Amino acid sequence: MAHSFNRCKLSKMEPDLISILLGSFTGIVLALTGAGGAIIAVPLLMFSLHLTVAEAAPIGLLAVGLSAAIGALLAFRQKIVRYRAAMLIAATGALTAPIGIWAAQQLPNAPLTLLFACVLIYVAIRMFHQSLDENNKDVRIMADPPCRLDEIGERLVWNIPCFRALTLSGTMAGFLSGLLGVGGGFVIVPTLKKVTNLNMQSILATSLTIIALVSLTGVVSAILIGALIWSIAFPFCGGTIAGILVGRLFAHRFAGHRLQQSFAILAISVAIGLIVKVVWNAFFS
Repeated sequence: MAHSFNRCKLSKMEPDLISILLGSFTGIVLALTGAGGAIIAVPLLMFSLHLTVAEAAPIGLLAVGLSAAIGALLAFRQKIVRYRAAMLIAATGALTAPIGIWAAQQLPNAPLTLLFACVLIYVAIRMFHQSLDENNKDVRIMADPPCRLDEIGERLVWNIPCFRALTLSGTMAGFLSGLLGVGGGFVIVPTLKKVTNLNMQSILATSLTIIALVSLTGVVSAILIGALIWSIAFPFCGGTIAGILVGRLFAHRFAGHRLQQSFAILAISVAIGLIVKVVWNAFFS
């Protein structure tokens, strides 16, 4: 009887331990590579704990939101967040994130997994491309972007093209956040680079603020429809925060472009694994 109790206790602890380890790894990757590293949270949960995309996405979204919130708070202290643009994009994203959460619960797991793999490959290729720029400088030249800073350089001057571009960005980022449990930074950052003349530091800070706000909406929606598995989410997110704190201690010791390239290779490998898993289940199970 004692042996039975111990086996039961062990089987209950194993998912918690796995969740903590997965979260810690995700947090370390986040600290070393930036917010884009959070996209591996969902496939890690799928492979290790055999969750579907719909089950893993809200957990990944919670981890994304917490990590983005930490970065956003630091950015607020530096006063580099464009809060009006952040609030507009986050507001539109907040409207579509619940739709994404709902759609994830309705769609079959196989097409969702393939879609996630495609997004993962896109993010990996983009990150690898960015890493090839050794100086990591923003070399784009746009004579007259829709959203420009005023003459003082403190606020964006709003117009219809600017409003339309930022609203579309928030709509896409919010829907993908709810659907796949990703932060949406791979939509927001390129949009801000294309339609504004903000410097890269301000773009990243504003993006983190948007991700934190949109993720919060998605997580609340997941809670309301009962789609968040708390028994996995708590240890996973606890591990993520711990991993971020540990990773920050060592981030300065590694070359940024090498880390981005390594993450890109890891992400593509994970995406291929997801595709193989879908094909295997379709034809051999």
